Amino acid sequence: MALTKKAPKVNFSFDTETIDNSHLILYNDDINSFEYVIDCLIKVCHHDPIQAEQCATIAHFNDKCAIKTGSFDELKPLHQQLGALNLTTSID
Repeated sequence: MALTKKAPKVNFSFDTETIDNSHLILYNDDINSFEYVIDCLIKVCHHDPIQAEQCATIAHFNDKCAIKTGSFDELKPLHQQLGALNLTTSID
């Protein structure tokens, strides 16, 4: 006969203000060049050139790409700056 032990009760708590659960999405367009999009991602999102090129390529072939993750408040200024540069983005 096997003895069974009860698992200890574990309590978890989360600080919802620090959870990064929003995504800044870049959408493909037929207006901006790859070079321009890459430059914008480097300037606004602080991507390195390889990351920016990968995001531009993914958006081109999949019509969209998550380019940044963070809180809504962190992503909103980036969304606004990219919009001012004629890039289409959303926060999901």
